[in-house]
Amino acid sequence: MKQYFLAFLALPLLTGASGGSIDVAVGNIRSAQGKIHVDICTRETFLKACPFAGEAPAHMGTTIVTIHNVPPGVYAAQATHDANSNNKVDMALFGIPKEGVGFSNYTIGMSTPKFEETAFRHEGGDQKISVGLKYFFR
Repeated sequence: MKQYFLAFLALPLLTGASGGSIDVAVGNIRSAQGKIHVDICTRETFLKACPFAGEAPAHMGTTIVTIHNVPPGVYAAQATHDANSNNKVDMALFGIPKEGVGFSNYTIGMSTPKFEETAFRHEGGDQKISVGLKYFFR
């Protein structure tokens, strides 16, 4: 009986029933080729496979990507412009991204950001945030 009760308590978390949507305005997009991909990451999944994601066709300037059913918590957003739609970030020598990348609350320099630098609080309702992309190559 105890196992069923615990499963019942976890059900809203697993189904995302108590979560809201996060609209991510991804800016500084250089071309309308490919797609914009956004991950919403926990501390444990940051810079890895994140539990919440969405994508939309790329538009010059700004593209809105909506991620649904995100439960309350502290997250970081990471965005990429997959210009050739190959479902990965193409890398150059030394692991420098060939495509646009960006993070919430963070301006990319020459180092990889830490979760704390990119984190934002999501209360569970609908929310809007923005991410600016950086391209390292022309």
